[in-house]
Amino acid sequence: MNNKCLLKRISYGTNNNQFGDLRIPVAGEGPFPLAVIIHGGFWKKQFGLEQMNDFAEKYASHGIATWNIEYRRVGQDGGGWPGTFLDSARSIESLKIIAEDHPVDLKRVIIIGHSAGGHLALWLAARNKLLSNSILRQQDRMLEPKGVISLAGVSDLILMYEIHQWKEKLFGVIENPTRDLIGGKPNEYAQRYAEGSPKELLPIGIPLVLFHGALDVNVPIGLSVNFKKIAESAGDNVVLKTFPNIEHFELIDPMSEVWSIIWDHTVSLLNNT
Repeated sequence: MNNKCLLKRISYGTNNNQFGDLRIPVAGEGPFPLAVIIHGGFWKKQFGLEQMNDFAEKYASHGIATWNIEYRRVGQDGGGWPGTFLDSARSIESLKIIAEDHPVDLKRVIIIGHSAGGHLALWLAARNKLLSNSILRQQDRMLEPKGVISLAGVSDLILMYEIHQWKEKLFGVIENPTRDLIGGKPNEYAQRYAEGSPKELLPIGIPLVLFHGALDVNVPIGLSVNFKKIAESAGDNVVLKTFPNIEHFELIDPMSEVWSIIWDHTVSLLNNT
């Protein structure tokens, strides 16, 4: 425990990567609103939830409990398709049990994801669109967040795949994290891309806030610009905040100039009725 939050690591499965860090504010009695936080790293095993620790602690120190989740990733046993998706869903649903013993308010939950975590955050909010026979649909009564904040999120798997294909062609570096996540190319696994990409599951039906820096070379800002246009056409309520001098990782730095803006939108989503 630090002087502003209580930290507890909780497993939601039997695999070593099926856990989350729950941070409860020290000040106040609760139940506290909750931000589910999902880290990025292009779904690769070498990137873990610790990259979101400072972000999560900042939220908890300001009165919002956080559930910073880990999940099986590409390169680990069970990671990729469908394990990465199933873990993120299971981690969210585990909150129903966690709330029985911890002062969190499941009526005031939002999901915040960065990069590949932004993909999972948007997908989690959209998964109720999955057909009953989908391998990714494990629950019928799903926890419903009040909104999603995507921080340079991968909102379109097919477009992200194509971007990495161009990089492979231009630079000769064989690396396509989206292909690795899904298990192959869009023309080989069309159904997987349809079920796993937020863009293909629109409309999501809850408020969406997208943050993206124009200097982002990891996830180009065009993904968020295009996603907003398509999501709004489908009927979703989408806010897109772009920043001309911000790159990919500044969005998760609580000392950056954009943190207060992210915080304001967090409070707005949680208070939305």
